[in-house]
Amino acid sequence: MTDLSGKVAVVTGSARGIGKAIALRYASLGASVVINYSADEDNARRTLAEVEAAGGRGIAVRADASSPADLDRLYATAIEAFGGLDIVVANAGREVIAQPVVEATEEQFDRVFAVNAKGAFFTLQKAAQLVSDGGRLIYIGSSTTVSPYPGMGLYSSSKTVAENLVRILALELGPRNVTVNTILPTATAGAGVFTDVTEGDEFHRMNAQIRPLGGRGGTPEDVADAAQYLAGELAGWVSGQSLLVAGGAIQ
Repeated sequence: MTDLSGKVAVVTGSARGIGKAIALRYASLGASVVINYSADEDNARRTLAEVEAAGGRGIAVRADASSPADLDRLYATAIEAFGGLDIVVANAGREVIAQPVVEATEEQFDRVFAVNAKGAFFTLQKAAQLVSDGGRLIYIGSSTTVSPYPGMGLYSSSKTVAENLVRILALELGPRNVTVNTILPTATAGAGVFTDVTEGDEFHRMNAQIRPLGGRGGTPEDVADAAQYLAGELAGWVSGQSLLVAGGAIQ
């Protein structure tokens, strides 16, 4: 059983979906968690209430991951509240699907890359400066970076920036025993553009055909399982890696 007692974890974009599942999991394992949101205060408060109802410790902090100044404030608030920083999960992101490359606009590019590329870069860069020796940095990427898919060119290319950064940071932070890894989730029910999928719809029919394990799409809890492993002692010698969480499929 992973024990995160005494650890402090910041999870960006954790008001709902994958980030929420990871924050709740870390809290259940003993960590003090910082729930971050940019606009969805209601869901952030609900997530915090779930943490506290389960006996965990947490705070909710509004901060835009695409703003370096906001990230400075997010980390300063975490350290002031709990005394340190041990785990950071760079999860905040924006999705664009069914968007052919030839139809992408400059406005779309700027909006998506502001969070997925710039935001993830500075989330990890600033965390690298503050995280304790032996800490854990985890980036939530996308399976689309390893399995090209039509209509995902803008989104997929925005997610490759931090995935490459992870491999470099793993080398630079290795002397401090800080591990840096990527999780690559597949299409995940209950998260992002798939938040409101229902049993039996096209999402589930498609995934039943391509997922060898269980014949289903991903869930936030599947990603939280991977995040639990990478945050724990068993992953202490795993760094610079990308873990595909896709039910045995290649995408």
